[in-house]
This record gives sequence, structure tokens and C-alpha cells, in this order.
Amino acid sequence: MTSKRSLPAADGTPAAAFGAAVGELLKSAASLRVPQEALAAIQGDYLKAASDLWNEALQRAAQEAAAQPSLGDRRFSAEDWAKNPGAAYVAQMYLLNARTLQRMADSVQGDAKARERVRFAVQQWVEAASPSNYLAFNPEALRKALESQGQSIATGVRQLVEDLAKGHVSQTDETLFEVGRNVATTEGTVVFENELFQLIEYRPLTATVHQRPMLFVPPCINKYYILDLQPENSVIRYTVEQGHRCFVISWRNPDASLRNLGWDDYIERGPIEAIRVVREITRSETINTLGFCVGGTILSTALAVLAARGERPAQSMTLLTTLLDFSDTGVLDLFVDEAGVQWREMTIGADAPGGPGLLKGQELATTFSFLRPNDLVWNYVVANYLKGETPPPFDLLYWNSDSTNLPGPMYCWYLRHMYLQNELKQPGALIVCGEKVDLGTIDLPTFVYGSREDHIVPWKAAYASVPLLSGDRTFVLGASGHIAGVINPPAKGKRSHWLNAATPATADEWFAGATEHPGSWWPVWSRWLAGHAGRKVAAPKTPGSRRHKALEPAPGRYVKAKA
Repeated sequence: MTSKRSLPAADGTPAAAFGAAVGELLKSAASLRVPQEALAAIQGDYLKAASDLWNEALQRAAQEAAAQPSLGDRRFSAEDWAKNPGAAYVAQMYLLNARTLQRMADSVQGDAKARERVRFAVQQWVEAASPSNYLAFNPEALRKALESQGQSIATGVRQLVEDLAKGHVSQTDETLFEVGRNVATTEGTVVFENELFQLIEYRPLTATVHQRPMLFVPPCINKYYILDLQPENSVIRYTVEQGHRCFVISWRNPDASLRNLGWDDYIERGPIEAIRVVREITRSETINTLGFCVGGTILSTALAVLAARGERPAQSMTLLTTLLDFSDTGVLDLFVDEAGVQWREMTIGADAPGGPGLLKGQELATTFSFLRPNDLVWNYVVANYLKGETPPPFDLLYWNSDSTNLPGPMYCWYLRHMYLQNELKQPGALIVCGEKVDLGTIDLPTFVYGSREDHIVPWKAAYASVPLLSGDRTFVLGASGHIAGVINPPAKGKRSHWLNAATPATADEWFAGATEHPGSWWPVWSRWLAGHAGRKVAAPKTPGSRRHKALEPAPGRYVKAKA
């Protein structure tokens, strides 16, 4: 028997292999430029903690304890882990190895982006190596297999085969949702379409509506119905209920016929065309506008192009989790450098040797999922395949799996000029649709929203839009992340938001003077929007106009096209 003060040898388990990898990383730490004093401290802490864990494991085995304290990680929160001394030891050794690797990654010296990439790579490896991800070492999954007489394994294998056919890990029971049946259900009509988008006009829900209409510009990298999931959490339905005549751009899911489209096409044939049509239908000189995420970047660019042409069709602009200054792009910055952008340009860009291509929607979806691998990947691998559980219905995750392609030239241009070279914020640095772009010429009231835990558009990066624009500016900060912070209906009474009437030079100054308020930020925005929407008039009885007739009921054909 191993002595009480000795350590176990590698035994072929994921945890043991993982521990061996930690040892190899410790040995090669000098090549990663880890300071020797930091390396010595990490080595000493690791050996002491590993010895303590082994001793505790022996004591648990000797005492045959019926239950043990929580292991402090939700992946190992089931009683099966604590009650099984072997499983508890494997989990604790894994957590120790994970902490050690992360400390090593944090201690690496060098270029800031290189250090972040090391941290990201280590985090991916750490989370993939969890013993909970492997059937042989997951006592909870093994118990379910015994209790179900193998049915959970059979179900898991079936679900794995189905997901392989779909090309992605199911995050919800996709059979329970259908666009137009129980998501994207707000009643409306397609009143215009071109090769790039359909324009949906929504049926008023009030006898009178504000004179000035509202146009939503959603992100083109996702389907528009993130703004119209179900009636109780639909931003669009909420806005219609507040007495606004609402229109939304439903972007087409590009196929090979659209692979040549560039950024200029998305600006000219997207929001600029939509603004023209909405004004024609409503006979309104100006309209209110909203852009979400990339949709906000597209909308702002379009309004700057129109300003350069001497046109000012927007009365107000709302930007939700939008980047205009790309100095801080959060975790996405890890993927952007000159070599990476050039590779994209050579493979799917406008001048690619084989011709332009498409950025596949599933590739984007997978990338975003691996930004939070425990929550959006391994959690479902364990539940769906190891335990044979059907993921619960969740409208937001169904939308998340409904991916969208992008034309290669458009994507490459956006990647280079926005993320890599950050030219949008520089007056005149970009020429779009034949015009020099200057965001400072967008002189109108603007409502800017950021989410405090957003890892895609960090809230301080969202605040960085404020000094780039002219006119009256309002900034509101919401709790939670990129999507959940935005889709936060008042009736739920969830989360909170921060308000500050001033807009100082920096985000830190703004937050220092802000006050937290419980609940959704939607009513704050609704009151702001009403102040720019004009007087009330009788609601239209029919959608569209004599020139722009009803084409088909919402949600239309474009949103139903799969990637």
C-alpha cells in the first residue's frame, strides 16, 4: 500500500494524464518566461496541496464516510462525487491541476495578447479535461446507467448521433420550437424585400400610435427574432404595446448566390434602403432607429453615410450592446491579428484565389459557444450524451442554435477595418458607399445600452460610443450578459440597471456617479423613446402602402432559411 506521505503514480485516468501534463508544464515553464520566484511558489503549493489531497483520500477510504463536504464546483455538486472516495479524489486532483495550470498561465510574461491567448488555451484544455466529461469517471452518469439498465447510455448515444447529423451540440429541445409558431410570433406583415432583407411591419396593438415610426436593425450574424422570442419577452411586442408603429429588418441567410456581397452592400441595400421604405410607407420625414450588436454598428455607419450625403432621416438612435470603438473587444480580441485576418481574406475574401466564399454560421456559433465552454458545450455533452437527458426547452438557446452565414467579403472587410484597424471611430478613415464616414456627424439624441457582464461587447466598450457621437446622449447599464441583459422584460422583475444623467469622459467616471435600480431597463428606454416619437395619431388599419403592398405574413421566408 502507498505510504501516507507518498503521491499516486499516473494511472491512465484523465485526471492522472492531466496531472502529468501539469508536471510537464512546470518543467518547461522557463520557456514560457515564467519568473523563477513565481515558478518556485507554484511548485511548492502544488506539491503540498497534492499531498494533502492524497492523505484526505486515504482517510475517507478508511472511514468509509457516507457523505463528504461539497467539492466547491457545480460540475461535482451531485452527492455521487462526494460519497465516492475515488471520484472525490479524482475531482479534487483535477481542480488542483486546473488551478495550477491557470496560475502558470497568469504568470507568463510577454505581449498582452499572447498572454491572453495562453490563458484562453489553458482554460479550454482545463475545461475539456474535467473527469465529469468522461463516462468512466463520472459516478453520477454511471449510477444513472445502472438504474436505467443502460437506457440512459442508449439514449445518450442516439442523441449524440442526432447532433452529429445536425452539426452542433443541442442546447435545448429543438423539436419544441418553430419560427412563426411559438417564437417570432408578433403579428406582422412583410411589406418589402430585396435580395438582402425582408422588411416586416407589425400590426398595431393600440388604437393610436406615435406619429414617428420605429425601425429595428438586428445583427446580421443572427436571426432577427432575438428581439421577438415569445410574447412575454419580446422587445418588439413590448415596443408595439407602447404605441409605436414598428418595422424590423429580417436579414436573409446568405447562400452561395450572395457570396460576393461586401460591407457597402449591407449598408446601402440594408438600413439605408429600409429607412427609405419606412419613410415612404409612413410618410414621415424622420424615424426612430434601433441597432442591436453588429446591427448597431451597421446602423451607425448607414446614418453617417447619409449625413455625408446631406440627409438626416433619423430622429433618434438606440444602440444596444454595440461596438463603435473597437479598442476593447473583450475575449474576441484573442482571435484577431494580421495573420488571422489575412488567412480569412485568402480563403473567403473578395480576392480569394478560388473566389469569395461564405463564413458558415455553424462556425460562428461554435466559436461563441467555446467562449463559455462549461456553460454552452461541456454541460450539454455531459447531460445529453453521458446521462441521456433531453435538454429543457429554452427559446433563447433555440435561437442561438439557429445560425446564419455571412458573405466572405463582407465579413473580411468588417474584421479588418473594425476589429483589427479600428477605423470606424477615426473621422474620415473609412470610405463606405463612396462617402467618408464620420460618426460625429450623427447629431441626434442617442440612447446607448451596455450589459455589465457582457463578454462580447464589454460595457466600457459600449460606453466608448458616447464620446464619438453628437447630440444628446443617454447611457444605461444593465445587469447580466450580452443577450440576457438585453432581453429582460419588466414583468419578470429580474436583475437591475444603473442610471446616471451625466455622460462624463470615461466609463469609470460614469459608473462612480451612477445609481442602481431594481428591475428591467426597458421602461427607462420606453419613456426616452416616447419623447422622440411625436404626437399620437390613429393606428393604420392595413400594413404597407399602395406602393409597398403586403407580400406575406410575418415572420416571412428569409428568417426560416437554415444555414
